[in-house]
This record gives sequence, structure tokens and C-alpha cells, in this order.
Amino acid sequence: MENELQKKYGLLTAVAMVIGIVIGSGVFFKAEKILVATGGDLPLGILAWIIGGIIMIVCAYVFATMATRYEKVNGIVDYAEVTLGSSYGYFIGWFMATIYYPTLTSVLAWVSARYTCVLLGWNIVGGEAMAISGFFLVASYALNALSPRLAGKFQVSTTMIKIIPLVLMALVGTIVGLKNGILISNFTSGPIANATSSNPLFTAVVATAFAYEGWIIATSINAELKDAKRNLPRALTFGTLFVVLIYILYYTGLAGAVKNSIMMKGGETGAKLAFSTVFSNAGGIVLFVFVVISCLGTLNGLMLGCTRGLYSLAARDMGPKPEVFKSIDKNTNMPTNSSIIGVLLSGVWLLYFYGANLTPVSWFGPFSFDSSELPIVTIYAMYIPIFIMMMAKEKSLSFFKRFLMPSLAVCACVFMVIAACYAHSKEIIFYLIIFCLIMAIGIILNFRKK
Repeated sequence: MENELQKKYGLLTAVAMVIGIVIGSGVFFKAEKILVATGGDLPLGILAWIIGGIIMIVCAYVFATMATRYEKVNGIVDYAEVTLGSSYGYFIGWFMATIYYPTLTSVLAWVSARYTCVLLGWNIVGGEAMAISGFFLVASYALNALSPRLAGKFQVSTTMIKIIPLVLMALVGTIVGLKNGILISNFTSGPIANATSSNPLFTAVVATAFAYEGWIIATSINAELKDAKRNLPRALTFGTLFVVLIYILYYTGLAGAVKNSIMMKGGETGAKLAFSTVFSNAGGIVLFVFVVISCLGTLNGLMLGCTRGLYSLAARDMGPKPEVFKSIDKNTNMPTNSSIIGVLLSGVWLLYFYGANLTPVSWFGPFSFDSSELPIVTIYAMYIPIFIMMMAKEKSLSFFKRFLMPSLAVCACVFMVIAACYAHSKEIIFYLIIFCLIMAIGIILNFRKK
């Protein structure tokens, strides 16, 4: 066993991680939800996509600036450590390892299985879906743990594959919509139904914010990224800008395929309906094949971060048994022990997600919450002190990089926290109880080690 990770990933893998993790299943069904939220007001929906994209780009830009100055193990933990000290770095690292990575990884395993079941005509919440979820989780772990280079190539390949249906709909849907007049009609018709809330733009932006999440996980491989101080900022900047552009173009293409009223009634099959309209029924089936591949690519990227969770702490001689979790297998150059705990925690959170969200009666009573969304909001809240301390400490930076962009990033994070309170209300209280319990365990384990 060794204790250092090798530089094995290039710029293309880092860019593929940013794009591949963000573009998952969300873009394929958020379009209909945003239309419903805005009452079918297409320009308002596009504005929501733009605002959500700006939030992501601003935060990514600030972290890209920090990435040019610091390089250790797991970017977000590095940035927390240099701005607020080792204790806060450990706090974020423990949260990422035990809550953030495994919750999102487990949900993406189920989402991948869900679309596989849709493709096969099976029950999306039955035994078939859960069996496939477990298989996808283990398969993704095996790919990353046994052959990290192959996992990197898989990430690049699935990213390229998942872009195909988005680009096709963006181009062909827009052209078809201009020819038959549907696109112009959808843009000019205004609201065609009552919005689902008193503040439709706010609700729509909340939906886009979750569709844009995942880019921060790319910083987990900075210790394995060649020329990380140059390539990681490039990946964050290019990747996030590309995602925003492709989302807006895809959303516009959908508007050229079918009328807003039909898309709104289609529910989560609305995207399939649009593809079937433009590319025939076979196109709708092919779409779901691409959706499954898209989800698996996102799952792979999440697992890539998940397997390095405890290693990022152990490499700093922090957390439980650092001598165990910082060891690197000499054959695979992977933190094997950290990987095992990562997939185990993902399995635990998959069980929780099923019992809290998919069963007719929740197993956990009031302690049932959406584990795919609230951890995301938590990490945005944790960004705020990092951005504030960056403004206080980074005296060599220009006004634009030191004050303007971090200030905008703080505003974006505060918005996300408010949005979560608006969207989840009482669920947040019970989530915070579980959150505090897990964080307390982490603090006790680290304290006892000392």
C-alpha cells in the first residue's frame, strides 16, 4: 500500500466530470416541471434557466479562482481549510463523505434504474427497480475501485453520448418549430394556465438550481489531475458555461417540437413525447436509452467522488482511523478502504431513500425528507463562510476576483438557502436533526483520535 494518488487524469476527464455530473436525468424532465410552474410562459421559463445557470457559474468561477492557488486533496476541503482552518475543512470533508456524496450517489443509482424500468415497462418503485439500483451501485463502485483509468474513460464517453439527444433536439426541434410556427406560438402565447405558485419565477429557478448541481464534485480529483492549478479552473469554467448553453438550447428545441399545453400534460414523459413527434416513435425509445446512459454517466462521476470521501480526511491525518483510510492500493492506485466505506454509505442512503420516499407509508415517519435535494442546499450554505473569508484573506487578487465575484456568490448561496426553506418547509427541521447527529459523530470520532 502507498499513501499518494498519482496524476492520472487530464483536462478532458475533468471537463467531462463537470458536464457529465451536472447533465444527468434532471434536464430531461425539469423542462415540463418548469413549464407547469410558470403556467406555460416559455420566456419566463428560459429566464429561470438563465438565473439558475448564473448561480452555478458565479460559484464555480470563485472556486476556479481558488483552484489556481491551492492544490492538495479534494478541492472543496482544501479551500475550506485554507480559508477557515483545519476544523472547518474537516467539518465539510466529513459532511461530503457521509452525507453529500453517498446521498446523491444512491439517488442516481435509483434514477438510473427508474429509467431502465420505464424502458422495459416495469414498476419504477417495485422490487425490480431496487434490484437494478443495487446492481448499478455495485457496478459503478467496481468500475472506479478496480480500474480508475477506465472509469475516467467511461466518464468521457458517457458525457459525449448524453450530449447527442440534447444537441439533436436543440437543432432539429428549433428548425421544425420555426417551420411549423409552433416555436413562435409558444414564445408569444404567454401564460396558458394558472401557475403552481404565487411566485412562478422563484419556483422555476428552484427547479433549475437542482438540475445544475454536481459541478463541485469535479474538485474531488484535483490531487489526481495533471497540472491541476491550470486544468481544474479551465474545467470548471468551460464545463459550467457549456451546461447553461446546452440547457437553454434544448429547452428552446422542446418548445419547437410540441405545444406548451401538450408538453405540460405529458408529465415526466413529455421529453419522450417531444422526441417521438420530431424523430418518430423509435426516436422516443432511443431517447430513453440515452437517458439511461446519461444517468449512468452521472452515477459514475458521483461514485468517483464518493470513493475518495474519507481519503480526503485521512490524507490530513483527520477523521476515524486515518492510517487505514489513507492507504492506496499499489495496483489500482485507489484508496481501497475509503472506497469500501463510500459504497457502504451509499447503500445505507439508498435504503433510506426507498423507505422515506418510495414506500406507500414512510418507514421513518416525520424524519422522511428528499435526500436528493436538501444535502445540496446544505453545501451551498457551507460555501458562504468560505467566500467571505476569501474576500478577507486573498489580498493579492484584483477587486473583481477578490470582492465582486465572491459577493455575488454569497448572494447566490443565500438565495439557494431561502429557496430550500420555501420549497421544503417543515422537512428541513427533521433533516437538520439527522444532519446534526451525523456531524456530531464525526466530531467525536476526530476528537477521540486526538
